Amino acid sequence: MRKVADWQNARISTSPSQDWTYATLYLGLLSTSRTLKNPRYEATVQDVAEHFEWKLGPRKTHADDQAIGQSYLWLYAEKPDEKRIAAIRSEFDEDLQIPDDPKHPVWWWCDALFMAPPVWARLAEETHESKYLDYIDREWHISSGLLWDSHEHLFSRDATFLNSHEKNGRKVFWSRGNGWVMGGLVQVLEHLPASDPRRPFYVNKLREMASAVKQLQGEDGLWRPGLADAASYPYPETSGSAFFVYALAWGVRHGVLNEKEYGPVVQRGWAGLVSHIYADGRLGDCQPVGAAPGVYTPGASSVFGVGAFLLAGSEVYGWSESHPHLASLR
Repeated sequence: MRKVADWQNARISTSPSQDWTYATLYLGLLSTSRTLKNPRYEATVQDVAEHFEWKLGPRKTHADDQAIGQSYLWLYAEKPDEKRIAAIRSEFDEDLQIPDDPKHPVWWWCDALFMAPPVWARLAEETHESKYLDYIDREWHISSGLLWDSHEHLFSRDATFLNSHEKNGRKVFWSRGNGWVMGGLVQVLEHLPASDPRRPFYVNKLREMASAVKQLQGEDGLWRPGLADAASYPYPETSGSAFFVYALAWGVRHGVLNEKEYGPVVQRGWAGLVSHIYADGRLGDCQPVGAAPGVYTPGASSVFGVGAFLLAGSEVYGWSESHPHLASLR
């Protein structure tokens, strides 16, 4: 984690961005600071928040531009100061007044379920206002109703892929897209009250998806860009794989997933991810920005892939700390 975080931090610490790709990285850096007890990575994110005056991206209601709010709320939780959440709160209160349009769902692509819902959930946690949770639940069910495959227990990336098929005839299920969803699920569960009656829905979704991706794990511990047709893709894909390891490790660590069943999946996944770190700390085999399984070179890297890797590492480390027989993972 330190090696990868240092490699990436050196390349972005002076170039702040509100983009969703960086928002994912910033969350990973914050998690790494906490796990490694090193304030350097958090300092990078703090500088970004102050640079943008704690404001979200320019497109109101767009999940990609809300994603950076996850980091703002993390920092707010450490040091409550109204200026750190004022812009988020104001924008989200405006969003609550916009009526739903069934023809144009707010979160119409599955990636959005990582970008936006965790921000809404954490804002609800910090403000104790359930209206934000009501919004999540309503919009999440709309997206799920549109994109969820109840047979495969996976999500299509968006409605244009509902009838798209791989070379082997199976439906297209994008690895990173489903990784985004699982990452979003655990982030929502992290901040949703244990007694909330809506919680079982998200727990069950996580369990269903976990069972599906477990069966699709490669012999190298990783997943291919197209989940349902691994033979058509020559390389594993680290960003989607990292999100799967993150979500599965979180589920095991928090007792949501059975440790005997999913612990080995996490261990194989983490070992697979580590094998794609170059000597200088670069994380390879990460598919660039896209909306479907795609082509890339083994050396391809991206900030969101690093963010997912660091989130995965933090959960694996936390899990291993309470299990002496897993000391080798650290």
